Amino acid sequence: MSHTIGMIYPDHAAEDEYPWAAELLGVDLPVAHIYGTDLHAVPQLLDLGSPERLAGGAEELSRHHPDAVVWACTSGSFVYGPKGVESQIAALTHAAGVPASSTSAAFVAALAHLGVSRVAVAASYPQEVASLFVDYLDANGTRVVALSSAGIDTAAEVGTLTPEQVVELAAANDHPDAQALLVPDTAMHTLAVIPELETRLGKPVLTANQVTIWQGLRLVGATPSAPQLGALFRTEAGS
Repeated sequence: MSHTIGMIYPDHAAEDEYPWAAELLGVDLPVAHIYGTDLHAVPQLLDLGSPERLAGGAEELSRHHPDAVVWACTSGSFVYGPKGVESQIAALTHAAGVPASSTSAAFVAALAHLGVSRVAVAASYPQEVASLFVDYLDANGTRVVALSSAGIDTAAEVGTLTPEQVVELAAANDHPDAQALLVPDTAMHTLAVIPELETRLGKPVLTANQVTIWQGLRLVGATPSAPQLGALFRTEAGS
């Protein structure tokens, strides 16, 4: 039985990763776009992740009859803070009428699945926004041993980074004390380079679109397996 996981995606940048992963995993990952500003700034991100915008995305996805829905945006979720992330998911669940989650919550779930408590974060965002992701992780029991901020102002610009640039940005900002490296931006093309990064760093690499897809499948009780998508997709819970 094939699952359908609806993705609510802000604007346009790296949404082409979803059909690529869908074919790889044998599932359906329809994408509904919502539009605001793609500026990585707190007021704009709060607007982007508002209940009204997400409800609109859920309504657009309804024609696909999804089994679950995920807000495929990291900064537009963690910017609300730990309790705000939970409230955002609850509102989206109600609007969609099916299980729901977000990319920020997916990162926390993935870290728990892998048994990881110390991470390095290679963020594309400006420092002010990146620090809010650190606060969110800390509130959920994850220690960030190193944070780097590329200071890229818009999602559109992030989406233009080449695979080589993504690898260098990520690899250059690992830390020896980190059990995993996190790359938190669904606007960044990362899926195809995860195996290279994990081989180079010798540890799991968790990226925004990767954990979003994984979380969506977990919402419907699926155990996704695809070594091409990194350690997260080949690791059983507790192993």
